[in-house]
Amino acid sequence: MVAHARFTQPEEACGLVAGPEDGPIRMAYCLSNRDRSPYRFTVDPTEHYRAMQHAERNGWALLGVFHSHPSSAPLPSAVDVATALDPHWVYLIVGLGEGERAEVRAFDIRGGVVVERPIVGTG
Repeated sequence: MVAHARFTQPEEACGLVAGPEDGPIRMAYCLSNRDRSPYRFTVDPTEHYRAMQHAERNGWALLGVFHSHPSSAPLPSAVDVATALDPHWVYLIVGLGEGERAEVRAFDIRGGVVVERPIVGTG
């Protein structure tokens, strides 16, 4: 996700994440941003469908979406909150901000309420 975010700068990167229904995330699909914008993203629908097919072939489900904030912190914007349509998904944001260190944060967004989720490594 971080490499994809850096590659697509100054535009927002986006993609989907998948894994077993009860977690953890096993795959990040780096997809095209149809908006080609530094401030918003739309996942390409054909690529979304292909990612879903790949996940299902592996016995996984789509668990969430990620995108980047090319020049700011990884906190959900008003647009991010308004466009978070699936209350069961995790919303991951890669903040590139200032400097070379990227920061990734995860959120549940339900009915306009944002709750940060811990990111737990797998080793």
